[in-house]
Amino acid sequence: TEMRDNSAGVLIVGANESTSLYLLQHIVRYRRLYPKVKVRVRRSLSSKIPSQLIDGELELGVISFDPQDDRLQAQVIFTDHLAFVVSPEHRLAERGSVSITELGMETFIAHNVLSPYREVVLREFQRHRVPLNMDVEMPTVETIRQLVQRNEGVAFLPKMCVDAEIERGQLREVRLEELTVARKVHLVYPARRALSHAARAFLEVVKGHENLREDEGDAATS
Repeated sequence: TEMRDNSAGVLIVGANESTSLYLLQHIVRYRRLYPKVKVRVRRSLSSKIPSQLIDGELELGVISFDPQDDRLQAQVIFTDHLAFVVSPEHRLAERGSVSITELGMETFIAHNVLSPYREVVLREFQRHRVPLNMDVEMPTVETIRQLVQRNEGVAFLPKMCVDAEIERGQLREVRLEELTVARKVHLVYPARRALSHAARAFLEVVKGHENLREDEGDAATS
């Protein structure tokens, strides 16, 4: 109720292109509860978000790794995976799964921002002595997705960024036999600084939704 009384705050959240997608559902629910709070999602490099939180430029951040800094609290709010995606016209589109050893001749469309996940994929390819041909680098997930849809190459993208395209049949996900890369999305905030009412309320909205999701999961399995 305190929130509703002085509810005209501003909430500043830092996210990158793919994690800001995950925020959408929470922002919708938050806006319904606290319509007077101005929500500003700032696009930032994941690698910079921890220091921006510590410096007070952001109140909350959403990143796909644990910053492992005792000045920050981080909680996993979503578990996703890296999807290996191809165009429906691609030679591997009809295959349920493939081996990394079959991918030495493929053109990979990569993101031009390095991520810890790229390292994991690179290491696995090196272990199998398979070249990872990143011949094209693009600045956004959207541009990577479009090139893959046009069959100009293949890519590893966060599953939540390609769900809709897979559902519509514009992309196919093919399982890699030797590689599964889980991607944990963390909500991060300063450990030692009091959060504003607006930020605390957002944490509650996200936590409430997580509990709901787990309950649904239990109901589904029971």
